[in-house]
Order: sequence, then C-alpha cells, then structure tokens
Amino acid sequence: MGRERNLFPELSERKGGTMSTIAAFYSGKSILITGATGFMGKVLMEKLFRTSPDLKVIYILMRPKAGQTLQQRVFQILNSKLFEKVKEVCPTVHDKIRAIYADLNQNDFAISREDMQELLSCTNIIFHCAATVRFDDPLRHAVQLNVTATQQLLLMASQMPKLEAFIHISTAFSNCNLTHIDEVVYPCPVEPKKIIDSMEWLDDSIIDEITPKLIGDQPNTYTYTKALGEMVVQQESGNLNIAIVRPSIVGATWQEPFPGWVDNLNGPSGLIIAAGKGFLRAIKATPMAVADLIPVDTVVNLTLAVGWYTAVHRPKSTLVYHCTSGNLNPCNWGKMGFQVLATFEKIPFERAFRRPNADFTSNNFMNQYWNAVSHRAPAIIYDFYLRLTGRKPRMTKLMNRLLRTTSMLEYFINRSWEWSTYNTEMLMSELSPEDQRVFNFDVRQLNWLEYIENYVLGIKKYLLKEDMAGIPEAKQHLKRF
Repeated sequence: MGRERNLFPELSERKGGTMSTIAAFYSGKSILITGATGFMGKVLMEKLFRTSPDLKVIYILMRPKAGQTLQQRVFQILNSKLFEKVKEVCPTVHDKIRAIYADLNQNDFAISREDMQELLSCTNIIFHCAATVRFDDPLRHAVQLNVTATQQLLLMASQMPKLEAFIHISTAFSNCNLTHIDEVVYPCPVEPKKIIDSMEWLDDSIIDEITPKLIGDQPNTYTYTKALGEMVVQQESGNLNIAIVRPSIVGATWQEPFPGWVDNLNGPSGLIIAAGKGFLRAIKATPMAVADLIPVDTVVNLTLAVGWYTAVHRPKSTLVYHCTSGNLNPCNWGKMGFQVLATFEKIPFERAFRRPNADFTSNNFMNQYWNAVSHRAPAIIYDFYLRLTGRKPRMTKLMNRLLRTTSMLEYFINRSWEWSTYNTEMLMSELSPEDQRVFNFDVRQLNWLEYIENYVLGIKKYLLKEDMAGIPEAKQHLKRF
C-alpha cells in the first residue's frame, strides 16, 4: 500500500486490467455536490474526476465571492495543486463542471427556473456536504444551513426522476453528548420542524436567550443542528435511497492525490499553526484522550463507496456510516502533540513569535495560570514594544482570538468517544479487492507518525505558502530564543 499505489486506476482499465466497479458506476453520471468549494467538497470532486473521468457532469452550487464570477471561482479551484493530476487524466474537466448560482440561505436556494429544471431532470446522485462548521454560529444561521437547507434539498431530491442516491454528510459528533454512539439516527428532544418554524418568527435576542436551553447537553450550535439535520433526513426521506456518513475530525489528505494537502484552519490545522508559530504554548487537554482524526481522502473514499452501494443495493432503511479512527487505530492527543513538536524541530515554520512548545493540562486552575503567564503577558509586553517603536499593537487581540478558539475546542480534546462501525466494516467486505485499493478507507493501515509529519509539512506548504528553501533560516531564527 501507500507509495506505490496506482492513483490512475482508469489507466489500468484501458490497458486491459480490472476496472473498479465503483469508478465504473460513476461514469456517465450527473452528480450534484453542495459545499463543493469547501475542503471536503474539493477533494470529493478531485477524486471523482480522477477515477471516473467519463462522468457526465458535476453540478456545484455556489455564490459569486469577493468580486469573482462563478466561472472565475471554478477556474481558481481547478488551478490549485490539488487538481494537477486530474488535468492529466481528464483534460476536459472545465467543461464537466457546471457552476449553478445558489444561496443556501434563501428559499429554493434562489436557483433560476432554467437551472432548477436542469437539476431536477438530470441529477443521478446528490452529495450534500454543505454546512456551517463554526462552533460559535448563532442558532438561526446554523439551523438555516444545517437543517432548513437539508430539508429544501430533500424536497428537490423528491422531484428528481433520475435520482439514484442521496448521501448526507453529517458528523460523528452529532451525538457527542453520548459516550457510545451507534450507527443510528438518535431522536432530538424538540422536533426539527418546530425549531425551523420558530426561527421564522422569533427575533435574534430571544433565540440567543433560549439557545442554551435548546441545545441542552450538546456543546455548541454546530453539533446540535447536525443532529437535527439527521432527523430531517430520516423523517423526510420518502422513497429516496439515502445514507448518512459521519466523519470525526477531518484532517489533511493521507495519500490522495498526494499526502498532506489542506486548505483551511478547521480541526487541528489552526492549533498546529498557533503552536508552530510559538503563539500557543499550553492548552487544556487530556493527553490520554483519543484524538479521533480522520484524513479527508479516507472520508471521500468511504463517501463514494457509500454512494455506489446505496444506489446499487438500495438498502431498505437509511444506513449510517461512521468514518472514525479511534476504535480501529487510536492515537491520543499526547502522542499527536509530541509528534507535531518533533516535526517542528525538522521543519520549523518561518518567523515564529517564540520557540514552539506545548504543555497539556487538564486542571482548570493551571490552565488559567498558563493563559496568563504564557499567553496574555507576553502578548501585552510585545504590544508595549510595538507601541514604543511607533507601530500598531496587534498581539493581544490575536491572542484573545486564539484563546477563544481553543476554549471552544476544549470539549473535544478532553473526552473520548466510542463509535460502532458495523456498517462501514460491512461495506468494506462488500468491495472487490480492486475497489478496496482504489477507494481505500481502511484506517488500520494509517501510520500516525508519518501522517502527522506530512500534515505539518502540508500546512507549511499549502496553507502558509512557505518555501522549503527557507528552513535553514527558520532554524536560525529559533536559535535566538
């Protein structure tokens, strides 16, 4: 496995080799992806084009952004390093992406009549990846994107005569108020319809006031609304072939199309940057708690396998698939932190504020102490220095933002969960050896030390856009501390 893997299975087919059943299934298909401009959406698109270059079209719902037209946004996505291999295998990739103007905050997504007609009459598969993943999102916005938009999409799906499968991407943390989580949709105390309706007429101040009562023992509006979204999927599935995929903490790519690709600050990426740049020196975390991280390409491979299985085998009920690592190949936060720091020694980030270090504490008092001594005090001193030299102080503001972010993550880095994976294991046993190779989602093969090193390297190259040639200088810079 790993390095020698053929990332162009479609070429082996043309040479007379065995074709992947899953790759063949997506050939000629019209596929709708929501959230295609997000981290997972891009990797999903890339994999589809690379393994099934004969697919008919991928519809992506998007809005113009920062003065860019839809076509310019598509062009920007396809011009990234992520899509380099795709352009070799599928030179017509530009023609196979159909960007459709849509706003998931609006009724009917504000899609034009012509576009809606095309979507309804042509779509074969839906991958619903769009969501707000912000932990501190106001409840109204989180409900709109994670619940109401899912309901609207299901309504559209029920009017698609050619639809073969609807795959809903949820999260393994949708029921994180439980410690053992099965592959079932758990009921919520308040019906999703009642929540959706109340958002229509309640004003923001009342919603903010009742949010803690509504979310109950859920840690934030994200996990709460993802649980509501799953209930909507189950209740309004009708005669559709539907499945739910629940990934845990989604991280950089493991193998495909190359190791370490990442393009956002979610999950551990923001923490790794904060530690590598010397801002974050201590964190409230339980070193022995399982860091249930899952590479994005593993999630994508499972999702595509689920799409095939759901369309071809048509299970009688909505199946839930856990895409987690902790039960099969656990890695704890302590081990992960140690490996991240060891990687910084070899490949440090440029212009660090201080030498990277990470102290874990599970004690509230010690956490407050470290925040004062290791974070706030140095920030205040540095801002004083900036003022003295006639520059604008910025470190205290940055540090406060960082500490607010880490406090939102504390719930997840101080607990361990147990997710059952019967459906995921059943699906693996249904795949041919070729499909298991091309759509590999077996996390038992993952070498954590190698993965974390590639992750840190990927952050340096693709997120921070730092040149590897600058490593000697970065090492010299750290020697000053």
